[in-house]
Formats: sequence, C-alpha cells, structure tokens
Amino acid sequence: GMSYADVDRVAKQIPATLDMTLDKAVDESAALKEMYQRDERVKELIGVARRLEGVTRHASVHAAGVVIAPRPVTEFAPLYKSQKDEITTQWAMKEIERVGLLKMDFLGLSTLTLLHDAVAHIRETTGETLSLEDIPLDDARTYELFGDGHTLGVFQFESSGMRDTLRKAKPKRFDDLIALNALYRPGPLRGGVIDDFIKRKHGKVEITYEVPELEPILAHTYGVIAYQEQVMRIASDLGGFSMGEGDVLRKAMGKKDASVMQAQRERFVSGAVERGIPQDKATRIFDLMEYFAGYGFNKSHSTTYALLAYQTAWLKANYPRHFMAALLTIERQNTDKLAMYMGECRDMQVPILAPDVNASGLQFTVAPEGIRFGLAAIKNVGEGAIASILAVREAQGRITSLNRLCEDVDLRLVNRRVLESLVKAGAFDSLAPAAADGAAGEMRAGLFAAAGRALEHGSRCQRDRDRGQAALFAESDARDSSGAVPHGERVPPWSPTQQLAYEKEALGLYLSGHPVDRYGQELKARGVTRIEDLAGPAAAAAIAGVVASRRVMTTRKGQPMAVVTLEDRGGSLEAVVFPAAYDRNAARLEPGNLVVLRGRLEMDEDTRRLVVEEASPLAALAGDAAGALTLRLAAPPHDRTTLLALADVLGKHQGDEPVLIELELRRGRQPVRLRAALPRTRVSRSDVLVQAIERICGAGTTAWN
Repeated sequence: GMSYADVDRVAKQIPATLDMTLDKAVDESAALKEMYQRDERVKELIGVARRLEGVTRHASVHAAGVVIAPRPVTEFAPLYKSQKDEITTQWAMKEIERVGLLKMDFLGLSTLTLLHDAVAHIRETTGETLSLEDIPLDDARTYELFGDGHTLGVFQFESSGMRDTLRKAKPKRFDDLIALNALYRPGPLRGGVIDDFIKRKHGKVEITYEVPELEPILAHTYGVIAYQEQVMRIASDLGGFSMGEGDVLRKAMGKKDASVMQAQRERFVSGAVERGIPQDKATRIFDLMEYFAGYGFNKSHSTTYALLAYQTAWLKANYPRHFMAALLTIERQNTDKLAMYMGECRDMQVPILAPDVNASGLQFTVAPEGIRFGLAAIKNVGEGAIASILAVREAQGRITSLNRLCEDVDLRLVNRRVLESLVKAGAFDSLAPAAADGAAGEMRAGLFAAAGRALEHGSRCQRDRDRGQAALFAESDARDSSGAVPHGERVPPWSPTQQLAYEKEALGLYLSGHPVDRYGQELKARGVTRIEDLAGPAAAAAIAGVVASRRVMTTRKGQPMAVVTLEDRGGSLEAVVFPAAYDRNAARLEPGNLVVLRGRLEMDEDTRRLVVEEASPLAALAGDAAGALTLRLAAPPHDRTTLLALADVLGKHQGDEPVLIELELRRGRQPVRLRAALPRTRVSRSDVLVQAIERICGAGTTAWN
C-alpha cells in the first residue's frame, strides 16, 4: 500500500553495484539504515523484499536451449507452457543442471542457410555437385583470402579488427584458424596474448616450454595456452588429475574462487612433483594455467566455428559470384550489410545488375554479366506479388508493358504500391530499349504516372474475361498497350538526383549511381577521402557523402549536439558533431543533404567515427554552387496555398544563400513575368530542399544560379 514516491525514495538509497544485496544495502547506506530503523513501513517493505530476493521474477524461454532427459521430463522437473504454447521446464538452466538433466543449446545460424543456398545455386547453374564436408582443408586460394583479410561475409572473421589480425597472422593451416577464433576475444586481446601468438608463429619470439612435457600439449598453438582443453590436459598429464577433475579445476580457475584454488594448487604441485617436475616449475606452470584459464576458450566450439568459417571462405575464394549472390540474398532486408557486401562485390570486380522483371528472380542470382538484383529485396513488394509477376513472365514469354502485365497478374497481390516501388527501383527499365542519357528518368516518370491506369485496364480486362466477354476495345488496347502516359499529357522526367532518391527509397541504397559520383574528380583533387579508403586514425580527414540520418541529443549542460551517419557509394560512417560545431553547421546536416565533413578520425578495435569540425555543401566545394536559389512558378496553377507551403519548406532549410522567385501571371492574352528576391529568406543548398520544393511545385521549378 505504499505510494510509488515513497518506494522510489527507498529504492534510490540502494547502492548501484552488481553484487549488491538488501542486507549489504542496509549495512552500507546510512540513509537506508536510518529509514529502516525509524520507519515501520520501510522495515516491513525490506522484510517482504528479503523473502522475494533471488526468486525468479518472470518466466522466459531460452531461444536455443533444449532439455534432454533419460525418461519423460515430468519425472524430473515441473513443466510450464509459455505464451507461445512452447513446453518448457519451470526450472532455470542452473537448477536443471543441478538435478542432473542435460541442457544443450542448438543455435540457428544463417551461415548454414548461406552455405546450403550457395551449394544449391552452384548445382543449378553449373551442374557441379559439391559436398562441403569433402573440400580440402589446405586450399591455397582460401588461405590467401584469409591472409589478405578479404573476409567480409566470412563467418566469425569479418570484423575490421579480425581482418587486421588476419593480415598480421597470415594463417596457413586450419589449426591457425581455430586458434585465432579462440584468441580474438576481449581477454586475450587486452592481455596481448594474440600479438604474442602471432610473433611466435612468425618466429619473432622464441617458443619455449617450462618442461618438455608441455610441448605435445601446446605445440600447435606455438606454446600459448589458447583452449580450456589444454588446461585440463596439463592438469591430467602433469598433475595426475582425471579429466573430470581437470574440468573442475578449469571451472574453479574461471570463477577465481580463492579457497578452492589454493587446494587445487597444492594438489597440482604435489602431483607434478611426484611425476618428476621440480616444485618451482610446477608452481610457475600452475600460475600460467591460472592466468590463461581466465579467458581460455572451448576448443571444440572454436573448431566447429572455424570449420564453418573455412567453408564460407572456400566458397568465396572458389565460387565468388555464387557465394556473394547467396550472401546478398540472406542480408536482403539489412540495408547496411547489403550496401557493404555490394561494395565488396565491386572490389571483387563482380558487377551488380539492376532488378529487372524480365531477368530477375525472387532472390539474387548469378548471371553471365554479374549478380542480378533479387526482386524480393525491393521494399513494399511481397513474395506473393513477385511469384505472380514471375508466373505472368513465364506465360507471356516476356513482360512488354504495364498494361499487358496487369491483364494477367493477381491484382489482389500486385497493387499500385507494388508497381510504383518496382518503377522506382528500375525493375521496368527493360520495357523500352536503352536510349540516351536521361531516358531512364523520362521513362520511369511516365511509367510511374501510368501505374494507376494500367491497374484499371487490367482490372477491366480480368472482369470481362471472368464474365466470358471480349473487351469492346480490345484492338485499341492492343495497339496502345504500353502502359505509358496518354498522348497529349506531358509528365516531367525525373532528374538524376530524383531518380537516385527514388532508388534509395525502393532499395534502401543507391544502385545505378550515387549523388557523390558526379563530383568524383573535384573531390579527389581536393583530397576528400572515400569512406572505404579510411585506413587508420588521422589528424585530419575530409569525407563526402549523403547525410543518411541525424540523431540530435543534449549534453549535460543542455547544449544540442548530434550523431550523424554519412554514406557514400562504398559504405557508411558515424560522425559525432559536438555542440560548438553543431551550432555552426546544423542546417547543413539535414538528412538527405550532400556534404563534405571535415574533422578528426578516431578508430578502435571494431569501430571508427569522425569527430566533425566543419560541414560544407558538397556542390559549393566542387564549385557547383553560387548566388541564389531561383523558383520559377506560374499562376495559375500556383496560388497562395503553394506560397504558404513553400514558406514552410524554406524555413526548415535556413542557410546563407538568397532565394529569388520568378512568377508568371497568366491573366489576359499576354502573361506578365515578375522577378524578385524574397526578403529575409536565405537557405542552405541541398538536394533535400530541391526535392521538397519540387514535390510542391513540380519538377524543373528550381535552379541555382
């Protein structure tokens, strides 16, 4: 019956440390002790809480845990049905182990699907039947790939820190992969063990053993204790422990139980002395075991993971297109990884081909020219809709127009949103032959505008067909079945920037190009670096890209700052903008803006970020911006409503550049043209601003001059 405020006042007096208990809290917190002694309600509260302390507070299901028993589990443990109707034990993991039942974790790894899909695709396209269990474990191409650190997409070996470690270690055998997988963890990294392992491997540090008996146990890891099994075997071979007793020793070392460790130390040393090992060396060996056991890894676990890693690397080295197609399919919903792996394809000289309703399948597939983008990776297009489109393609031989497609496709699955997403992604570009530059923007704009009419046409045809009637104007429809815009209606073509923006919207990434691409030469001349070329910490760095996202937060002093994600064609980078820099550059850091960020690059084990000092409009740096933004409008159709909407947009993009308006008044026989600057209105140049204005006023209404 206590109020929330009273309970909160008590709870806040409990010290926030990991090993805290209520009894310790009452002893250590003077304020809590006083409350406990003087207030009967607090004493009652603490009394109830003590009885509840340590009790399981909710029921949850381990995602991969399976309990195995010799007879029906009900003979050993009470059962519970979860909210999803899963049958589970009422006891948690430790209690299950304590009563002697076996709990196994069966992990679901997407890597297994990746391997299966790649092998199946190789069989379908080449006729080769591969068994990954039979591939040689000494393949030169595979170890070259590991040694060069080209392991993006390789299980357990794709982080930047691991790739750097591989380049230093140059693994040449499977044992090296097992050891690196076990040692690339926080403990060994902090302790410098992995560097010691690499130096010993390359002969820069002499490999020595306290006693000859250690060599057969540690030789394959160059004298370094890397695995829990090595600790157990040392205890067995040198100290006379059974393997079960060695496992007890390993657990005690991991938990750093001082009283247990002292007893184990005495037993090991005496057992080693009985086997002819000097006492001082036995003591040093135990110290070595104790040090390494704190982070020693299970070798059987590391071996199975290393085998999966080797199999993925072998496929990447020997069947790169099939491997990357399967990898892109697995990651098709993860835009960041998709962009990263497509960048890897470019580095491997494997072209990524645009999605195409006449060439693509559901997933990414291997084509003679490269890897074809899968239709399932297009946003707002469900697999059912794709299956219906592919069935029409098979029946018609080739999809030739939106109208013909809509005559046969399942319109319950293929709606306007689906067609528009496919148009934005460029999946209908093959409906017309390739033409001059800019033709894609014109054709996509026309198809986008025609989507609604094509669906109406298809619905009418299907309705007539269902009624057993021939369409009254079938001949006319056949002659004009392109699904394009009716004659006399002009649809403004999409600009290259708009086309790329729609691609990004439909695919989650830029495919046919990148907004930064057209500034390539100017940026290179000015020393602006691509994200993928950032190799290490630098005193200063300049990076160009699109502001993909911006998260504004407040410092302890109440000052605004931001974390920005910058993207270029090859990847993305996190950039931190502290208050002073954010105050100067906030308007330029709107999501969608093209900018050059200058600052200091910081890198650690697995992450890198740019601490921003200055942001510049990309076009300004490239000498492509000047003067003012000019808006060209005609009235009608534009009126006061348009101007109010424009004022709202311009106010959100404040900057340094003036705005001019050219207004054509269409009244009477001769239109009147007016030109004036908008007073007290200045904006920051960006593609986002242009797109926002053209959504209100139409394409072609903006110009920078």
